[in-house]
Amino acid sequence: MKNISKELINRINQISAPVKIMHVCGSHEHTIMENGLRTLLPKEVEVVAGPGCPVCCVPSREIDEALELIDKGVTIATFGDMLRVPGSNSSLADAKSKSGDVRVVYGINNAVELAEKVDEEVVFIAAGFETTAPTTASEILSDPPENFSILSSHRMIPPALKFLIESGETNLNALIEPGHVCTIIGLKPFEVFSKKYNIPQVVAGFNPLDILMGVYMILRQIKKGETKIDNEYTRAVREEGNLIAQKAIETVFTIKSREWRGFPTIPNSILEIKDEFAQFNAREKFDIEVKKVKEAPTGCICGSILRGVAKPEDCKLFKIKCNPTNPIGACMVSKEGTCNISHRYNVI
Repeated sequence: MKNISKELINRINQISAPVKIMHVCGSHEHTIMENGLRTLLPKEVEVVAGPGCPVCCVPSREIDEALELIDKGVTIATFGDMLRVPGSNSSLADAKSKSGDVRVVYGINNAVELAEKVDEEVVFIAAGFETTAPTTASEILSDPPENFSILSSHRMIPPALKFLIESGETNLNALIEPGHVCTIIGLKPFEVFSKKYNIPQVVAGFNPLDILMGVYMILRQIKKGETKIDNEYTRAVREEGNLIAQKAIETVFTIKSREWRGFPTIPNSILEIKDEFAQFNAREKFDIEVKKVKEAPTGCICGSILRGVAKPEDCKLFKIKCNPTNPIGACMVSKEGTCNISHRYNVI
């Protein structure tokens, strides 16, 4: 392994060129930081983190929606790392401390099992990218109990990347695409970034060699004057993706526009439950309406970090007031959050 990585780093140095590569995966950032991969790359090869944490990308509005449901006596089922994601003025953890019924589950199947055991209404917060959307769709298609519904916070990676590229804010030159998302949707949704915007891309797996190989494949494209999407993660990703999972998503969800944390409204970037399954859509079932929203706690720059225009150490709160024990911003809450990862592995 050491000999392979040493040879790969030598090859990267031989064809190195100035480039700013963005990845959009919390697992990629974890691998990069845990193994010090940035220190192994030439200085002109910059790798930045984008909106790769699905929990971090959930905006205040959707936390506020869940809090409104709790006020109505609804039981909220959610992943543990959603508890401390900030809403406008409080979090699910705050509501739970005040006797709100918030249950931590490991997956949507556990939320369905909970609904089958209780009489109260149970709402599952379905956060995640295209990777987890098929499990949500499958549960809806399995006809869950009448007292079960979903607050969909599913988001789509390609529209967010399109927004970032067209904004010009990040000045990115290349992309490492998330292997797990591509396992579901394949390569086609990303092809436009190479064809229209001349951006080299590589789909990469999650170990250090995967990421280093991804960087090398991008530099190789640049050296050859090519712009395309290469698949480094061939052991898991097929060009067409998972057609069965795609069918489940298309059956249950419709695509809509909504804001992300740190982003304005991103066109066609949200998966919302179709009208024919409205009985499982908590927004429709409980007529939720959140009007006034405050996006970020004072001093938090999580939005800029999610857009790849700032790093955790640029934040005045980082490690001083904001840490995993006392997270102020969403990027510090989840173990996939850039600030949380940086806090664990950054020696600064």
